[in-house]
Amino acid sequence: MASPRALILIDIQQGFDAPVWGARNNPGAEANAARLLDHWRARSWPIFHIQHLSVTPGSPLNPDGGRIDFKPEVAPRPGETVLGKQVNSAFIGTDLDARLRGGGTEAVTICGLTTPHCVSTTTRMAANLGFQVELVHDACAAVAAGADASWRGGAGSDPALIHQAALDHLHGEFACVISTEEALS
Repeated sequence: MASPRALILIDIQQGFDAPVWGARNNPGAEANAARLLDHWRARSWPIFHIQHLSVTPGSPLNPDGGRIDFKPEVAPRPGETVLGKQVNSAFIGTDLDARLRGGGTEAVTICGLTTPHCVSTTTRMAANLGFQVELVHDACAAVAAGADASWRGGAGSDPALIHQAALDHLHGEFACVISTEEALS
């Protein structure tokens, strides 16, 4: 029998509080992710905490001097799976796919940081690997950093617009974009 839908929490780490990332949208993303996590825990459904371990010197997510710890509201409990990655996709360099398939999981719910980067890449790859994907939009957030605007004169981008554009590109083809309330119902 297939396991229920698995929850994949992407990179909800303290390093994303660093000022280098610039402005951010959706300050309630972590609280919504915590609600999802509590829901999964109460049902003993599969949970996967993904931790970005940057190889870039000086990165807020680099194990040498960065803040790689999970944010307290979504910190893993003993026995919950934690997978470290060094690239955008939670499927590359990890055994996430094998763990999901080994548990008979066919559907995943994804949330985390940041929407246009590791969340988007993992969502796309999950769909490409044949999983049914729900992406919880209000349990994700985007930051202004990483949106190199030098090609258009250097004007920064609004993180809310970055977030929305990433969701728009994923919905329908790679995932069903839903709210926390929809995921909990």
